[in-house]
Parts: sequence; structure tokens; C-alpha cells
Amino acid sequence: MPQAIAANAQDRARILSTAVAEVARHLEISSTDLGSIIGISQPSASRLMRGDFTVRERTKEWELAALLVRLYRGLYSIVGSNDQLAKDWLKSRNLAFGNEIPFAVIQKASGLVHACDYVDAHRAPA
Repeated sequence: MPQAIAANAQDRARILSTAVAEVARHLEISSTDLGSIIGISQPSASRLMRGDFTVRERTKEWELAALLVRLYRGLYSIVGSNDQLAKDWLKSRNLAFGNEIPFAVIQKASGLVHACDYVDAHRAPA
């Protein structure tokens, strides 16, 4: 049984890490910025984007990685799967963020949470 639990944890780490790498590719987030957003070093972020690093479960990086995926999924549903519109939203000033650019705001954990909450509030009801 402990091996099954460990395998599941490894699978979860691989799945979330792969999702984060895909988000970074879709939104053209550099490894430097990705590291800043999810709280890992640039070299670790670069390895994550290559598939050679996984975020560790029950850590701050895990929580931030999950939030980044949540943000992308919310944006994806709002913009009808148009990555260019999602990138434009991230790079345009927004009054809801004190007229700051959301991409700058999500560099901090509190800003990432705020952006997720904002996007979730504007999504179409399920």
C-alpha cells in the first residue's frame, strides 16, 4: 500500500508540473517569470518546463502552481480558448488591480489569488 500512495503522489506531481509547463507555453511565460510566480528558482523552472523537475506536494510551490493552472483555466473559459486574448488580458492594465498589469500582480502570491478570484467571478456559470 505505501508504494501505491507514493506512486499516486508522483503521478500528481507529474500531472501538475506538466500542466504548469503547458500554461507557461500557452501564455509565453519565461522560466524566470514562472519561477517568480510559483516560488521556485529560474533553473528549477527551466527544468520544469523541460519535464525534468516536478513541484513537491504540500509545499507553497505546489499551491502556487495549482493557482496558476486555475487562473489559466478560468481565462481559457472566458476568452473561448483564445490564448492571444488571454495573453493580452495578462499584459493590459486593469482597474480591478489598481490599474496595474495582471502579469505583474501575479508575481506575488496575494496577487495570484486575487487574479484567480477575479477571473472566477467573471466566468460563465457552470
